[in-house]
Amino acid sequence: MIQDIGQSVYHVEYLPEAPADQDVVFLFQRGKIFAFKDKAKQLHFATYESVKDQMNEEHLQYLFGIDEKRYYLYDGEMHLQHFDFEKMGYVRIMQDMKEAFAAMTAYHLYTWYSSHRFCGKCGEQMAHSDQERVLICPDCGNRVYPGISPAVIIGVTRGDDILVTRYADREYKGVALLAGFCEIGESGEDTVRREVMEEVGLKVKNIRYYASQPWGIDSNLLIGYFAEVDGSTEIHMDVRELKEAVWMPRTELKPAKNVMSLTMTMIEAFRKGEI
Repeated sequence: MIQDIGQSVYHVEYLPEAPADQDVVFLFQRGKIFAFKDKAKQLHFATYESVKDQMNEEHLQYLFGIDEKRYYLYDGEMHLQHFDFEKMGYVRIMQDMKEAFAAMTAYHLYTWYSSHRFCGKCGEQMAHSDQERVLICPDCGNRVYPGISPAVIIGVTRGDDILVTRYADREYKGVALLAGFCEIGESGEDTVRREVMEEVGLKVKNIRYYASQPWGIDSNLLIGYFAEVDGSTEIHMDVRELKEAVWMPRTELKPAKNVMSLTMTMIEAFRKGEI
């Protein structure tokens, strides 16, 4: 999955330091990322060395580190030859998992920073702490930490069949699993039961945790579960959420082109008979 970055170490702790020339600087704009796309359509992000002459250092914010490389967010203007704003969707098909994970995590933090510029209590402009990753109101002292939205991915099974879906009115047109956000006061397992009933009208049992995944494009923490259908297997689909929901035998599932997402990892595990 996208957070599986081999032997590399993700340093989530907030330890801001001055950038080195080969550190990465991210810029985002309306769902796009500032990058260079080569002839093979692979993304390459701006290094500090390539952009420092066009930057105002006051707009540079430390994000995190991976191994010895550090990553920063820049919220000012920048124009460089060969660089442009590319769709964030390209990040999902990058060959370099470290850079793909870094870009998605940076986008999560960018979304949080850009939506909390002002205090929600008094309206004063928020300030960055130099001690930890938190925004602090200089007037009333309100402290705001990064927001993470937990959501479940659900593999509902019926023997050697799994329930696969296609979303209604979304850019992604491939197969998916049932999914939904956890509500306040609700456990992950209760979210599984509720979402399955709401989207396809089925009851489930034997709910088992599978894996979790940070998904920075939507500021989510995805929590994967498998569950068995309990009783009737007749699907009553919520057409507002889904375009299609069908039982599919594992023998008819196509091998995944990549398993960067938790959804595809779960489908592939079922296809191989690991579940």
